[in-house]
Amino acid sequence: EMQLVESGGGLVQAGGSLRLSCATSGLTFNHYAVAWIRQAPGKEREVVSCFSESDGTRYYAPSVKGRFTISSDSSKMTVDLQMTSLKPEETAVYYCAANAVVCTLQLSEVDGWGRGNQVTVSS
Repeated sequence: EMQLVESGGGLVQAGGSLRLSCATSGLTFNHYAVAWIRQAPGKEREVVSCFSESDGTRYYAPSVKGRFTISSDSSKMTVDLQMTSLKPEETAVYYCAANAVVCTLQLSEVDGWGRGNQVTVSS
């Protein structure tokens, strides 16, 4: 059974940095893409970043490009998201999610979700 467990969220001041980590298990790591998806209060979930282990593709939402960096450690089966220059409007629950092979922006194609981790950016 696929399991995704997020860690590393918390409270940070605007302009600060946080690192999120997603520990995966129960899947063939190089057959999946792992994404970070966030949901701010009153808003729909959006894909922030994604990494496809199968082809090395990295995706970043335009709003985070240049500030967020996604990385993976295949030996540990983890995918991290380094977030810098955080903004108050990026306060949200950040989810780790996985889908087969390639990154997708279609949430209906996600095969597994983590429980989410709160990130709060104070102004």
